[in-house]
Amino acid sequence: MSKINPVVQELIDKTLQELNQPKKPLQKSRVSNTPNGYIFLVAWSNASLLRVFARKFTAGLPKSEYRLKAQFDDNTRSVVANIEEGFARPTTSEYLTFLGYAQASLIEGKGDIQRSLQDGFLRSILGSSLKNLGIDLSDWHEALKRLVISRPVVIKGTYRNIEESRGKEKTQGQIPKNSFQFLYKPVDNLKAEDLTYEIFIELINKTDWHLRRLVESLEEKLAREQKYYQVEKARMRSKLHLE
Repeated sequence: MSKINPVVQELIDKTLQELNQPKKPLQKSRVSNTPNGYIFLVAWSNASLLRVFARKFTAGLPKSEYRLKAQFDDNTRSVVANIEEGFARPTTSEYLTFLGYAQASLIEGKGDIQRSLQDGFLRSILGSSLKNLGIDLSDWHEALKRLVISRPVVIKGTYRNIEESRGKEKTQGQIPKNSFQFLYKPVDNLKAEDLTYEIFIELINKTDWHLRRLVESLEEKLAREQKYYQVEKARMRSKLHLE
């Protein structure tokens, strides 16, 4: 029997090794009963409320502050958007990357709030808090989840959370501007003058805490997945050597 060329044998061995490589573990962090699984994250609901606060606040800024308006609106939106996009990514490491983007945008927003106070666009009232606005973050989260997953329904003159126009403004088939309702009164009735530096900082800090906890849990999960993969890889190598 003729001997196999050493180069050919090496290629055969390499191919066998590749075929016997353990499959990478499935990324469980992406699995959800709903495509909108991120709605169950407290970090997401808090960030969503921050975005609403930002829009309320920047709407009252003087036109000369268009850069502050654009930047603050954008970075608060970015916190929410990066949590959502990260959740949809196929791997834990990618998810973590997008949460990093969200954290960076949140810190940028905190800087905008601090500068707004310094420049006299935002007032400070010691002791003011979300509680003074009647906002409970748990109740807000539940209202926001219902908003995302509910079907269009009519509730007391409200269709899919869009308040119907009345009188002369009512036009069949059209929805009036600025009529969106979260169906959570403390937020729907919120006015820009109700917001203070302390309230913004409270919400930013709470959002930051939940983002950090989410990152920590995902890093632990990633470490477990990597350890599992290394163990499986070593087991397959041992099996090949025994054969």
